[in-house]
Amino acid sequence: PEDFDMEDLSRLSEIDKSFVIFCMATYGEGDPTDNAQDFYEWLKDTDADLQGIRFAVFALGNKTYEHFNSMGRFVDKKLEELGAERVFERGEGDDDANIEEDFVTWKEKFWPFLCEKFGLERTGGDQSIRDFCLELYDEQRDKVFTGEISRLKSYETQKPPFDAKNPFLASIVVNRELLSGGERSCMHIELDITGSKIRYNAGDHVAIYPTNDAAIVQRYADLLGFDLDQVFSLDNVDEQASKKHPFPCPCSFRTALLHYLDITSTPHTHVLKELSEYAADSNEKDFLSKLTSPTEEGKHQYNEWIVKDHRTLIHVLEDLPSFRPPIDHVLELLPRLQCRYYSISSSPRMHPNRIHVTAVLVDYQTRINRRVAGVATSWLTLKKPNENCPPRVPIYVRKSNFRLPVRPISPVVMIGPGTGLAPFRGFIQERKTAAESGKRLGDTVLYFGCRKQAEDFIYKGELEGFVADKTLTALHAAFSRDQPQKVYVTHLMENNKEELWKILNDGG
Repeated sequence: PEDFDMEDLSRLSEIDKSFVIFCMATYGEGDPTDNAQDFYEWLKDTDADLQGIRFAVFALGNKTYEHFNSMGRFVDKKLEELGAERVFERGEGDDDANIEEDFVTWKEKFWPFLCEKFGLERTGGDQSIRDFCLELYDEQRDKVFTGEISRLKSYETQKPPFDAKNPFLASIVVNRELLSGGERSCMHIELDITGSKIRYNAGDHVAIYPTNDAAIVQRYADLLGFDLDQVFSLDNVDEQASKKHPFPCPCSFRTALLHYLDITSTPHTHVLKELSEYAADSNEKDFLSKLTSPTEEGKHQYNEWIVKDHRTLIHVLEDLPSFRPPIDHVLELLPRLQCRYYSISSSPRMHPNRIHVTAVLVDYQTRINRRVAGVATSWLTLKKPNENCPPRVPIYVRKSNFRLPVRPISPVVMIGPGTGLAPFRGFIQERKTAAESGKRLGDTVLYFGCRKQAEDFIYKGELEGFVADKTLTALHAAFSRDQPQKVYVTHLMENNKEELWKILNDGG
């Protein structure tokens, strides 16, 4: 079930041969995901007796971050401390490599162990069993979702509080280019939250729900032969299941592909494996079978042909002409289109009714000369404000533990190359308003880096203004490609090690 009272966790021991699998993702500074926040708070503070509970944990993270898989590791350790029995070693997925492969490798060892431990026999093999059945509607219907995340017509009648399931439609009142040259693009966007009762702090994130490219949606219809405006519903075959639909239904195929499904990421092996039966050509079916096999050869082929070439499902359909799965099976297997999180680059003390976003446009060619465009940034770059009807985008604020020291007198060193500057811009604005209210500031030092000063030194005039009015004690900027020998922020930090040590020694 989607909703479960954690205080009843200990009662699972009453069920014969019961066990729990916890899939725990980590984000930010070792924080839980939104849907795990309540569980984390409960587990952190509880002294419940969990003897008799058997569990396994699979942790999801990215090893390039300091707090790699810390949430999964915390749950694994805490459950054992409370008396629960770990039935299998913790698995760890790394999104910097191939997180699905990590999970499959762990799962292949986990299930046989579990069956042996509990005396179970695996059934079903590789047989594909559909979870949802398709229902088409010929007549006009009043209750049809058109992109709402949860509540029908929530975009027509906005009601606070606004959160992940009830986003606020914020007007884009500013959308300007920050770069002065070159082929890349970086946007400064301002979202108007007047009247929403949304509150944020410098260091928080704003989540934006994007819309997929209409041209790609049309391509799906052209290749698979269906009517985009057909209204349908995917209904769970298990009438007792809490999850009735994989996404808001009923809706049109166009709405599902535009708003609810991730149609531009590389397809997971289990998706290709389940759909491979629809390849009419035996060679293409064999190719997909090998591509999705758990062998080293299969993993290598998947990594080369799918991951490194960044083939989306559309590309697979284009490259395998006999591979034509029915659209309802595709929709059942595609993952949900997720909101995109951006570090808020403003302070509510300076901009109480606006949230600023600093975002680089993602747009590049793959090694097989196919274009990859970021779903959210490509969509946002088209959202140009006008006085009569400013574009609106669904948003909500996700709280963060990333904060300035409470006392403005505490010295800080901020390191933000490129758009990594975003949260620190909010912090600097925070310190400026503190100074304007008569508070003394400690040393406030910023290290910034980009390629060329004349092209991508974002917020240059603003930062120099903060230096001039003493909000910033020092601004150290590294321009990696303005001289024959590349210079990065780390080089400047090494040159200024005495200054850094002094700040740290003074309580920074």
